[in-house]
Amino acid sequence: MLMRVDHGSSTPLGEQIAANVRGAFLRGEIGAGDRLPSARALAESVDVNLHTVLRAYAALRDEGLIDLRRGRGAVVRADTDPIRTGLTEAARTFVAEARRLGLDTEQMLDVIKETTKQ
Repeated sequence: MLMRVDHGSSTPLGEQIAANVRGAFLRGEIGAGDRLPSARALAESVDVNLHTVLRAYAALRDEGLIDLRRGRGAVVRADTDPIRTGLTEAARTFVAEARRLGLDTEQMLDVIKETTKQ
C-alpha cells in the first residue's frame, strides 16, 4: 500500500493518513487480516510525527476498520463492510464540503432529503 500525504494541504495529516487507509481498503489493496505498517515506520516514510500516525490509527480503530493490539500493530478487521466504509467516507467528504460552504446540520439534512427525492 503506497501512502502519500500533502504537507501543504489544509486537510490535517492524520486525516490524510486515515483516508489513505480507507481508500486502500475500498480499492481492495488491503483486506481482512492484513497488517498495516507500524506507526513508527509509516511516520518515517511519510515524514510526519509518530503521534500523527497514532491518532490516524486510533480514528480507524474507532470507526471499526482496524484493531490495534500492542505487539501486533494495526490489523484490518475481518468483519469490516467495504460498502459501509465507502458510504461513511462519502458522508465525511459531504459534511466537510458543506461546512466549508457554511451550512449547518439542518441545512445539510435538507440537502440530503431533497437529493433522495430526485
